[in-house]
Amino acid sequence: MPKIQHCFLIKQFIFCCNFSKKIIFTNNLKTKRMKFIIKLITTAAIVLLISHFWSGVHVDNFSTSLVVAIVLAFLNIFIKPILQFFSFPVTVLTMGLFLLVINAAIIMLCDYLVEGFNVNGFFNALIFSVILSICQSIVNYFVND
Repeated sequence: MPKIQHCFLIKQFIFCCNFSKKIIFTNNLKTKRMKFIIKLITTAAIVLLISHFWSGVHVDNFSTSLVVAIVLAFLNIFIKPILQFFSFPVTVLTMGLFLLVINAAIIMLCDYLVEGFNVNGFFNALIFSVILSICQSIVNYFVND
Protein backbone atom coordinates (compact mmCIF):
# COMPACT_ATOMS: atom_id res chain seq x y z
CA MET A 1 0.00 0.00 0.00
CA PRO A 2 1.51 3.38 -0.94
CA LYS A 3 2.38 5.78 1.83
CA ILE A 4 -0.02 8.49 0.64
CA GLN A 5 -3.05 6.19 0.73
CA HIS A 6 -2.02 4.87 4.12
CA CYS A 7 -1.89 8.41 5.60
CA PHE A 8 -5.20 9.28 4.00
CA LEU A 9 -6.87 6.20 5.51
CA ILE A 10 -5.47 6.99 8.95
CA LYS A 11 -6.74 10.59 8.74
CA GLN A 12 -10.12 9.37 7.58
CA PHE A 13 -10.28 6.86 10.45
CA ILE A 14 -9.35 9.55 13.00
CA PHE A 15 -12.00 11.89 11.55
CA CYS A 16 -14.65 9.15 11.79
CA CYS A 17 -13.68 8.37 15.39
CA ASN A 18 -13.86 12.03 16.38
CA PHE A 19 -17.18 12.45 14.58
CA SER A 20 -18.65 9.41 16.35
CA LYS A 21 -17.44 10.75 19.70
CA LYS A 22 -19.26 14.02 19.00
CA ILE A 23 -22.43 12.13 18.16
CA ILE A 24 -22.18 10.02 21.32
CA PHE A 25 -21.44 13.12 23.44
CA THR A 26 -24.30 15.05 21.86
CA ASN A 27 -26.73 12.17 22.36
CA ASN A 28 -25.55 11.74 25.95
CA LEU A 29 -26.10 15.45 26.59
CA LYS A 30 -29.55 15.26 25.04
CA THR A 31 -30.51 12.27 27.17
CA LYS A 32 -29.28 14.05 30.31
CA ARG A 33 -31.38 17.08 29.45
CA MET A 34 -34.36 14.89 28.67
CA LYS A 35 -33.99 13.01 31.96
CA PHE A 36 -33.79 16.33 33.82
CA ILE A 37 -36.97 17.57 32.12
CA ILE A 38 -38.73 14.27 32.86
CA LYS A 39 -37.69 14.50 36.51
CA LEU A 40 -38.96 18.09 36.75
CA ILE A 41 -42.32 17.22 35.23
CA THR A 42 -42.75 14.12 37.38
CA THR A 43 -41.76 16.08 40.49
CA ALA A 44 -44.38 18.69 39.58
CA ALA A 45 -46.97 15.94 39.13
CA ILE A 46 -45.99 14.37 42.46
CA VAL A 47 -46.25 17.75 44.22
CA LEU A 48 -49.72 18.26 42.75
CA LEU A 49 -50.77 14.73 43.67
CA ILE A 50 -49.52 15.03 47.26
CA SER A 51 -51.28 18.38 47.66
CA HIS A 52 -54.48 16.79 46.41
CA PHE A 53 -54.38 14.04 49.06
CA TRP A 54 -52.62 15.86 51.94
CA SER A 55 -54.69 18.62 53.49
CA GLY A 56 -51.68 20.44 54.96
CA VAL A 57 -50.27 21.33 51.54
CA HIS A 58 -52.03 23.40 48.89
CA VAL A 59 -50.97 24.01 45.27
CA ASP A 60 -53.10 26.18 42.98
CA ASN A 61 -52.49 24.41 39.65
CA PHE A 62 -49.99 22.42 37.60
CA SER A 63 -48.01 25.47 36.51
CA THR A 64 -47.52 26.40 40.16
CA SER A 65 -46.37 22.87 40.94
CA LEU A 66 -43.92 23.11 38.02
CA VAL A 67 -42.55 26.33 39.52
CA VAL A 68 -42.32 24.55 42.88
CA ALA A 69 -40.33 21.73 41.27
CA ILE A 70 -37.92 24.20 39.64
CA VAL A 71 -37.48 26.22 42.84
CA LEU A 72 -36.93 23.03 44.85
CA ALA A 73 -34.27 21.96 42.35
CA PHE A 74 -32.44 25.28 42.74
CA LEU A 75 -32.76 25.26 46.52
CA ASN A 76 -31.45 21.69 46.67
CA ILE A 77 -28.50 22.67 44.48
CA PHE A 78 -27.50 25.93 46.17
CA ILE A 79 -28.96 26.23 49.69
CA LYS A 80 -29.12 22.65 50.94
CA PRO A 81 -25.33 21.98 50.81
CA ILE A 82 -24.70 25.13 52.86
CA LEU A 83 -27.25 24.04 55.46
CA GLN A 84 -25.75 20.54 55.54
CA PHE A 85 -22.25 21.93 56.02
CA PHE A 86 -23.18 24.14 58.96
CA SER A 87 -25.39 21.51 60.60
CA PHE A 88 -22.88 18.68 60.26
CA PRO A 89 -22.24 18.28 64.02
CA VAL A 90 -25.98 18.11 64.76
CA THR A 91 -26.47 15.68 61.89
CA VAL A 92 -23.77 13.41 63.29
CA LEU A 93 -25.26 13.56 66.79
CA THR A 94 -28.73 12.68 65.50
CA MET A 95 -27.30 9.98 63.19
CA GLY A 96 -28.60 11.70 60.08
CA LEU A 97 -32.14 12.43 61.24
CA PHE A 98 -31.47 16.17 61.19
CA LEU A 99 -31.40 15.92 57.38
CA LEU A 100 -35.18 15.51 57.55
CA VAL A 101 -35.35 18.85 59.34
CA ILE A 102 -33.19 20.41 56.60
CA ASN A 103 -35.53 18.99 53.94
CA ALA A 104 -38.52 20.44 55.78
CA ALA A 105 -36.76 23.81 56.02
CA ILE A 106 -36.17 23.72 52.25
CA ILE A 107 -39.90 23.05 51.73
CA MET A 108 -40.79 25.94 54.05
CA LEU A 109 -38.41 28.22 52.15
CA CYS A 110 -40.06 27.14 48.89
CA ASP A 111 -43.43 27.93 50.47
CA TYR A 112 -42.15 31.43 51.21
CA LEU A 113 -40.77 31.96 47.69
CA VAL A 114 -43.54 30.52 45.50
CA GLU A 115 -46.91 32.22 45.33
CA GLY A 116 -49.74 29.69 45.20
CA PHE A 117 -47.86 27.01 47.17
CA ASN A 118 -48.84 26.83 50.84
CA VAL A 119 -47.64 24.48 53.56
CA ASN A 120 -49.44 24.67 56.90
CA GLY A 121 -46.71 24.33 59.48
CA PHE A 122 -43.42 22.58 59.96
CA PHE A 123 -44.86 19.11 60.61
CA ASN A 124 -46.74 19.19 57.29
CA ALA A 125 -43.54 20.28 55.54
CA LEU A 126 -41.71 17.37 57.18
CA ILE A 127 -44.30 14.81 56.08
CA PHE A 128 -44.47 16.39 52.61
CA SER A 129 -40.69 16.21 52.19
CA VAL A 130 -40.59 12.55 53.25
CA ILE A 131 -43.40 11.56 50.86
CA LEU A 132 -41.85 13.62 48.05
CA SER A 133 -38.43 12.02 48.62
CA ILE A 134 -39.87 8.51 48.54
CA CYS A 135 -41.83 9.20 45.35
CA GLN A 136 -38.84 10.85 43.68
CA SER A 137 -36.67 7.86 44.57
CA ILE A 138 -39.13 5.55 42.87
CA VAL A 139 -39.26 7.78 39.77
CA ASN A 140 -35.45 8.10 39.66
CA TYR A 141 -35.14 4.32 39.77
CA PHE A 142 -37.11 4.07 36.53
CA VAL A 143 -35.72 7.18 34.79
CA ASN A 144 -32.03 6.39 35.42
CA ASP A 145 -32.19 2.92 33.86
